[in-house]
Amino acid sequence: MDNLVTSNIRQRPVRTLVSVAGIALGVCLVMLFTGLARGMSNDLQKRATNVKAELIFMRPGAVQATGSTANLDVRYADRLRTIEGVEDAIPIIRHFFQGTKGIGIEQIDGVEWEGYSRMNDIRIVDGRAPQSPNEAVIDQVKARNNNLRVGDIFKPFGPQEYRISGIYSPESGARVKLTLAGLQEALEANGKCTFIFVKLRDSNQVSQVAQRINTELPGNTIQPTADVFTSFEKTIPYLGVFLRVLVGLSAVVSALVVMLAMYTTITERTREIGILKAMGASKGFIIGIIEKEAILISLIGLLAGFAVSAIAGYLIHQVYGLVFEYSWQWALTAASIGLVGGVLGALYPAVRASNLDAVSALAYD
Repeated sequence: MDNLVTSNIRQRPVRTLVSVAGIALGVCLVMLFTGLARGMSNDLQKRATNVKAELIFMRPGAVQATGSTANLDVRYADRLRTIEGVEDAIPIIRHFFQGTKGIGIEQIDGVEWEGYSRMNDIRIVDGRAPQSPNEAVIDQVKARNNNLRVGDIFKPFGPQEYRISGIYSPESGARVKLTLAGLQEALEANGKCTFIFVKLRDSNQVSQVAQRINTELPGNTIQPTADVFTSFEKTIPYLGVFLRVLVGLSAVVSALVVMLAMYTTITERTREIGILKAMGASKGFIIGIIEKEAILISLIGLLAGFAVSAIAGYLIHQVYGLVFEYSWQWALTAASIGLVGGVLGALYPAVRASNLDAVSALAYD
């Protein structure tokens, strides 16, 4: 019986390849999209958790430190440093712009490098810190992905040219950092910043210091960094709904492809099925053969889908810098989709084949 299943597959290689491609497509959709969502979220999370400040000080109405509006006066940093419990306050100007790699949106930070690096335990591993408005530092990942070195000239946004003065580690916030004055000048926002990182003397006094800041500087937004950067994946609207819909579509695609392939198989093998029934084959026997063939095709499709996903993820990362991070949970989900879709897709053709009349099947031309 197993020889009959494998021979059926070998005799019709084109149909088998189409069926395998359909299963593999469903697996690739699940693995690539979920891997991208997980990878980009964890990448942002990793960079965010390297920020050692306990509080973020912003203008009213700001809900998190991801906006690019520079509407906060940098002099607030001096006032924050005078509040009891505050060790340091570092103004940051953050700008989002249309990039050429990744998801198409990149960010750049303008910082007072000495205070920022001291607060977040960042060190220059090659070159030196930026000293003039036309100098920038990048992290090691940015340098590797974009093949950039100390001394290179690049244009992160607009026509302005910047020289890379150093490469830093570990990753923290945006991968490209200018001086605060440099980004203020580029954005024509002199004396302004987007938010201020507040470092506390005692990290266990977050709520108490936040209350003091609110008392001294009322009407502003004060958020713990732990709340802002808890999970970027959860802050993306309807991402979970999108992934569930994607999984459902993948299952439908897999089932329809297998059903079409198996239905065509029944038409092509009407006489063979008639011969089997004339020899005494039961309905269960015929259904079993067709379902085994569908399962075998699904398994081949799963292996092909996982292989293509891994290769595609690697190539996309090399070309566009997107980060993929696959998980066993979604791998098992993709495998279940492929197998269940294949089994259900072959069920109707299998039942139809088992109900064929032996005499009519033998007379089929």
